[in-house]
Amino acid sequence: MAKYCQNCGKELEEGAVFCGSCGASQNAQEQTTATTTAANAPAVPNRNIVTSIILSLVTCGIYGIYWMITLQDDSNLVSDDTTSGVMVFLLTLITCGIYGYFWYYKMGQKLFQAGQKYGKQINDNSLIYLLLGIFGLGIVNYCLIQSDLNKFSNQ
Repeated sequence: MAKYCQNCGKELEEGAVFCGSCGASQNAQEQTTATTTAANAPAVPNRNIVTSIILSLVTCGIYGIYWMITLQDDSNLVSDDTTSGVMVFLLTLITCGIYGYFWYYKMGQKLFQAGQKYGKQINDNSLIYLLLGIFGLGIVNYCLIQSDLNKFSNQ
């Protein structure tokens, strides 16, 4: 497997301790760990956000329920959480949406931690998700969450 410079990204010669292009020192353990971590990232289905929005609107929100459930189930693949998507939906329904605000916040944290774990560029959007949920923009949250989950896709 080809190795690349941690500093400039150029391909390294076999067993190189320094980059031939920029001269940066190469720590083999960090490079191997980063490659292994990225390779071990679980694959999440890549969902088209525009299609999901259209289906949610056309079905008067029924697809939105399914989308929420799949967002939770897909996020479980990249994190240590085991709460099912159906349970999240039921708790949100029973609490008249209050659990949904908590779920938005926790999703932001969960995706940020998964991004750090697997080397994906994901920001901690937990507060943004919470505020969007409070202002009634849950579908925007779904789009942002799906966008972050699509970063774990193999496509």
